[in-house]
Amino acid sequence: MTKLPRKLQLLAPAKNATIAIQAILHGADAVYMGASSHGARVAAANSIDDIKHVADFAHLFGAKLYVTVNTIVYDNELRNVEKLIKGLYHAGTDALIVQDMALLQLDLPPIALHASTQCDTRTPAQARFLQDVGFSQIVLPRELSPDEIKEFSREVEVPLEAFCHGALCVCYSGDCRAGFMATGRSANRGECPQMCRLPYDLIDGTGRKIIKNKHLLSLLDLNRISLLSEMADAGVSSFKIEGRLKDETYVKNTVAAYSKALDSIIAASDGRYSRSSYGRTDITFTPDLSRGFNRGFTTYIFPPDKTVKMAGLDTPKMVGIRIGTVSKISKGYIDLSLDRGVKLANGDGLGYFRTDGSYDGFRINRAEGTHIIPASMPDGLRVSSTIYRNSDKIWNDAMSRETARRTIPLSMTLRAVSSRVIALDLKDLRGCAATSSVVTDQPLQQAHTPQGQQRQRVLEKLGDTHFHLDTLDDRVDSSLFIPASILASLRRNAITALETSWHAKRPTEKRRPHKNIIPLPEGTEITYRHNVANRLAEDFYRSHGATSIQKAVEVSRPDTEIQVMECRYCIRRELGYCLRTPKGKDLTPPLTLDTGRGTRYAVDFDCSRCIMSLHQTR
Repeated sequence: MTKLPRKLQLLAPAKNATIAIQAILHGADAVYMGASSHGARVAAANSIDDIKHVADFAHLFGAKLYVTVNTIVYDNELRNVEKLIKGLYHAGTDALIVQDMALLQLDLPPIALHASTQCDTRTPAQARFLQDVGFSQIVLPRELSPDEIKEFSREVEVPLEAFCHGALCVCYSGDCRAGFMATGRSANRGECPQMCRLPYDLIDGTGRKIIKNKHLLSLLDLNRISLLSEMADAGVSSFKIEGRLKDETYVKNTVAAYSKALDSIIAASDGRYSRSSYGRTDITFTPDLSRGFNRGFTTYIFPPDKTVKMAGLDTPKMVGIRIGTVSKISKGYIDLSLDRGVKLANGDGLGYFRTDGSYDGFRINRAEGTHIIPASMPDGLRVSSTIYRNSDKIWNDAMSRETARRTIPLSMTLRAVSSRVIALDLKDLRGCAATSSVVTDQPLQQAHTPQGQQRQRVLEKLGDTHFHLDTLDDRVDSSLFIPASILASLRRNAITALETSWHAKRPTEKRRPHKNIIPLPEGTEITYRHNVANRLAEDFYRSHGATSIQKAVEVSRPDTEIQVMECRYCIRRELGYCLRTPKGKDLTPPLTLDTGRGTRYAVDFDCSRCIMSLHQTR
């Protein structure tokens, strides 16, 4: 038996319906966006009508729409969430990305459920458990190595989803309470205050400040575009781009880059892989990931390389691309020594590191070659300072226009059934076929000139549809005349019939059955780290053998010191003081992180697991 290729999916983020449709046009196989509530990004909520609009468009290409309902849910919200999900189902949502196990206990339609990265699925046993209780796809932690992903792939049969690009949480997702404990704003409720992006002092056990005012927990952005083949070989089927708060230009550029890379991998896979949606994407620009918002790039734990830098200690902002240095500063203007090939434009955004080491920026009001007049003169800039461009006006203007078209190739066959009956057969790569026919008033007449090219010109007019003509097999004698109106009618009716056929046969994903007999993979004690915030989640865990359940901190704020983060990222490693090296002895424990604004974290290290944890101190 011939083994079918494994379908690979490029999963793109969308803040709103407009961006979601652009993601599909630029090559995404699926998009994920927030619902009107409980979507883990309060600034990226969408109405049911907008979600239906996106679903209808995505489904034309066999692409999927996933909606995030991946915050923890409070008891008084359960019925509203249940109602919300029913609306999402009827709007055409293909699957929900969820964290709270209460959703498995609600009266839901048979919509597929995906286990969010917020579920913090660190072991293959946990993944098997989630599969067996009803999840159809599992989002892996960003912290897994290739070998660890392979272990997951061997344990489960459902598709595995993994991040390939975008911002990184320093903590295992779903296992962060730093924001809530410090400010009352919870990442597990979609209100992350980004404690990891703040500057900290690092203090050793003697009270000495080892590092002052650096962004010691702020990770660089993930970029694994060169590692997609390794990810696929390890077992990843869905390649996820982070960024539900990013703008349209970011999504267009990033999706186009990864779609092109994924196509190359599939072409070289000898039939092992295929794309999970249909259509050809034509773009008008050359994708360039360095132009999109980024804090600098890292491959993080994949592959596990001790030389890979993970953090951006100097700034959590986008530094940009180096363009030159400052040669002169005068009242109201700056002269630059530009690198080769660099041209500036009015409206460009430039950045630099101030004399105190902090990063700042300014906008160009007018550019005259290397002579620029800023909108306001920057502070802390000096002659010889390196200048970076973090906003390219010409690029942004070009990307604001229409930059992609996505179409499905059609095969057409035009044939004469009889002297008065003409038929047009259509086939597309979605596996759909349709036929339209017309009976003429009289037999076809002889034409004065050959008709083949004229017929093709009429039949290939598919401009306002999502199809393009791939091949035309014209079996009607080229000497016979077929009025253009008849050909156009055949084309329109056949397209309508083809779409009806697709909507009837389009495969849909249903929720997997929930097996109540499956025991918990981690024993019978449920701690605050499981984020249980309602009675139905408690019922779920008890039904699977839990004997002790501790509530989430959001509903039962603890009086004792708790762990607020657990990370694969290690400050010691990043700074060159790994405890497994001789230099590790140069830092006297215990280490403390201090914001200087009342928040301090005790930093602990478990070298046997290569794990760093933070506890908030009083």
